Amino acid sequence: MIRAKGRQAGKDSDIGSLSRAGDLFQLLRDGKARTRAELALSTGLARSTVASRIDALMASGLVGPAGEALSSGGRPPSRFAFNPAARLVLAVDVGATHLIVAVTDLGGKILAEHRLAQQVADGPEAVLDQVLAQGKELLASAGRNADELAGIGIGLPGPVEHRSGKPVKPPIMPGWDGFDVVSYVQRTFPVHVLVDNDVNIMALGEQAAHWPEHGDFFFVKVATGIGSGIISSGELQRGANGTAGDLGHVQVARGGDVLCACGNYGCLEALASGPAVARSLRGYGLDVSKGTDVLRLAADGNLQAIQAVRQAGRDIGEVLATVVNLLNPSVIVVGGSMGEAGEHLVAGIREVVYRRSPPLATSHLRISVSRAGSQAAVLGASQLVTRHVLSPAVVEAALAAAMAG
Repeated sequence: MIRAKGRQAGKDSDIGSLSRAGDLFQLLRDGKARTRAELALSTGLARSTVASRIDALMASGLVGPAGEALSSGGRPPSRFAFNPAARLVLAVDVGATHLIVAVTDLGGKILAEHRLAQQVADGPEAVLDQVLAQGKELLASAGRNADELAGIGIGLPGPVEHRSGKPVKPPIMPGWDGFDVVSYVQRTFPVHVLVDNDVNIMALGEQAAHWPEHGDFFFVKVATGIGSGIISSGELQRGANGTAGDLGHVQVARGGDVLCACGNYGCLEALASGPAVARSLRGYGLDVSKGTDVLRLAADGNLQAIQAVRQAGRDIGEVLATVVNLLNPSVIVVGGSMGEAGEHLVAGIREVVYRRSPPLATSHLRISVSRAGSQAAVLGASQLVTRHVLSPAVVEAALAAAMAG
């Protein structure tokens, strides 16, 4: 919740004059300092109208002074810019066996962070109680308080109905199905709470932090499972029921006789996930139980491990070639515990994608290992919140409420 720090100074503006203040604010979100005259010129609004809206945004704390512009004579005009320190976001990454909680500003800068072991199978109350406790500690360590929270973003390792924030039949999250995460968290922190699946928020975090100029972006998480986040024309795509990007259960020709945990045969996840590659190597007598064991062997130069990881990359590339044909992304980023450390995996992906996709679709395509790494999810959880609370409608509503209050 964005709270204004006080009433707008002056009597020349009313709630109606703030009706598009949120739109004016969007011009300032790039961080570039501007004068009232520059804003009036770029928007076509009268300078008096711009001035009243700037006053309202400054009263909310979202905009602050940014020095003075050069003057050709007389008093130099004041400049204004977005103030990302005005409010805070609690960003949460809930994994199958880990929990990362971070406090960020509205620009996505991480101010404090804590990582700990936590089993999602312990259930929603146990996990969320830990989230809330860690959140309070991090706010205190950053010298801030709960009143400064704009919102909380949470990523979960399973399907989520984004509109309600409720998990939907998550396979590795016993006790979470239909749980009202938003209401539970808001008992402690009465702010905006947004929940999404972990791969979607990883896509948001990676794209915002390292590929902001690319609006058609595809993120693949390769770990215990395989999933993807789709950003098209700058917008995250969730699909009709929130299951867009479920890459792991696309059938791969090579795996026709391999049974997947979902009950079908030949799923990509049954062939190329960390546990699947480890299982294939155990058939050669190697002592591996999970994906990180495979990567360790590959890093040590074990030829069988290298070949197995490269083949997993080819299998993923077979599916991604179809993605390239359908969605035409400009960037594909591979993350997750296998993807982040698996250059051999990415090499296998590139080998097949560039061979199986049309030249026009791949002429400017980049396929890269994640740059955000293990921070992708908390960065994305922060983005999830800021895109909502800094949207024109929410900013305008907050300013109008401040004027009426």
